[in-house]
Amino acid sequence: QVQLVESGGGLVQAGGSLRLACAASGRTFSSCAMGWFRQIPGKEREFVAAISWRGRSTVYADSVKGRFTISRDNNKNTVYLQMNSLKPEDTGVYYCAADVTTGAPSRMVGAYDYWGQGTQVTVSS
Repeated sequence: QVQLVESGGGLVQAGGSLRLACAASGRTFSSCAMGWFRQIPGKEREFVAAISWRGRSTVYADSVKGRFTISRDNNKNTVYLQMNSLKPEDTGVYYCAADVTTGAPSRMVGAYDYWGQGTQVTVSS
């Protein structure tokens, strides 16, 4: 069992920055690949970024590449999403997720076993 709690969401103007954090507890965090997804009402959950269990491999959605950075601190059981140059289309509920099976970053919702409750990010134009 892994419990995930996101924080750091909020309201920001276009061009601004936010840093999301996801604190994990329970099962060994350092063996899990971690991902960030986002969702707006009426749409499917969308992949944003993912990181391998040791942090050596990362993958990003094309829409955020060069603006967002995913990182992790296994000593603090926390994964981060630094979001720069935010756009109104980045608005949504952001979820972190843990893959306890492979340790490799995945773009697929179905690859993840545990999810947080989400944190709202709103980017105004």
